[in-house]
Amino acid sequence: MTYPTDLGFYINGSWRKGEGRDVHNVINPATGETLGQLPLATAADLEEALEATAMGFAEWRHVDVTERAAKLHKVAALIRERAEVISVLLTMEQGKPLAEARTETLSCAAQFDYFCEEAKRSYGRVLVRPTGQRTLVLKQPVGPVAAFSPWNFPVNLMCKKMAAALAAGCSIIAKPPEETPASTSAIMQCVIDGGIPGHVAQLVYGVPDMVSRQLIASPIIRKVSFTGSVPVGKHLLKLCADGVKRTTMELGGHAPVLIFDDCDLDKAIALSSTTKFRNAGQVCISPTRFYVQEGIYDRFVAGFAEATTKVQVGNGLDAGTVMGPLANDRRPPAIEKLVADATAKGARLLTGGLRGETGNFYQPTVLADVPMSADVMEDEPFGPVALMRPFKTLDEAIEQANRLPFGLAAYAFTENGRQANLVADALDTGMVGINSFVISVPDAPFGGVKESGFGSEGGPEGLDSYYVTKAVHQY
Repeated sequence: MTYPTDLGFYINGSWRKGEGRDVHNVINPATGETLGQLPLATAADLEEALEATAMGFAEWRHVDVTERAAKLHKVAALIRERAEVISVLLTMEQGKPLAEARTETLSCAAQFDYFCEEAKRSYGRVLVRPTGQRTLVLKQPVGPVAAFSPWNFPVNLMCKKMAAALAAGCSIIAKPPEETPASTSAIMQCVIDGGIPGHVAQLVYGVPDMVSRQLIASPIIRKVSFTGSVPVGKHLLKLCADGVKRTTMELGGHAPVLIFDDCDLDKAIALSSTTKFRNAGQVCISPTRFYVQEGIYDRFVAGFAEATTKVQVGNGLDAGTVMGPLANDRRPPAIEKLVADATAKGARLLTGGLRGETGNFYQPTVLADVPMSADVMEDEPFGPVALMRPFKTLDEAIEQANRLPFGLAAYAFTENGRQANLVADALDTGMVGINSFVISVPDAPFGGVKESGFGSEGGPEGLDSYYVTKAVHQY
């Protein structure tokens, strides 16, 4: 399969190609080769998109929810029909193994199917009033949306926002990452072919700071949804404050995993070592800080390290590859620096710790006895690095898990039901997995607390973020 040579973006019903615009080189992270050149939207392009999305919202909000649902179901069907092509493109430009790319692509279809049906159940209510009087509480779409999504799960995270916004009756300008334009454009083509009007759903690429400033500053945009790093999220929040924009922020994490001595040890090792290196650890909810009760610490660490040595690293398109390259050339040196700092401060390097000679590869790495002074215990590595520390008591484990300003996801392995309940209540995160790492599903809220953001994507809560509430009093 060849990479597309006609990359572009979609505004007001038409694809825009080069035409003298600045371009971004799209790089294959496994080989370093340039796959193609992506034209970047200009200020004039963005202004046209804003004007179109205002008109799109004025029409789309009045389309009956059953008609919207029928179109969104068709989008889901087209994504499933074209899943293999989309998945290969995703692997070529992002690097993840093809099996993971397929899972991500199919999750997009699930998002569209879920939200278009959930929108049918977004009821208001009638309050109790004297005879002849009525007070109604209505849910109405918030308005045109600007949605910014990152490169680690480019199609899934774009679809989380797009599916919910469209189902609620909002128009949307999606700005996915410039690193992965072919796969996200292929998803957009499914949206177009599913019957969503061209001024209702639009797709732009561009210089991130310029695009975000122009879209957020416009009074046309009523809601901003962002998934990405904490620093960028804080910057966008400041921009949103000037216009008092509705926001959903899904920011970074540094997920702790509490391994108790009463757990199913073999299961804990198998699931932990597999999940840690999914997408090369470039996952906001990736398990990273492993706190292991001291009675089983040595066995867990040894088993985890042994399993890690068996993780086959390579091009995501190659059969047998379990972990692909990091998505961009900024990540290997950043991780190398964190590992060097940790080992210099006393951490034991059990396996990995080396960059590849070509591409953006970095070996799956396990560090044991990592001191609290290590930078990697404070800063999310966002890569294939697992950190191990022992603990004695439940209170100590909870204190360590909650010590950082992040609160996106946390996990625990225990066979004690009472202990599981205590841990779930005590962990200061938006999501908790008990004996499982599967916490991202369409019908459940996905989001964090503290500096990991606020608001939810997924579940009824994710759909509600695209509505405003209106009270109507009639006498």
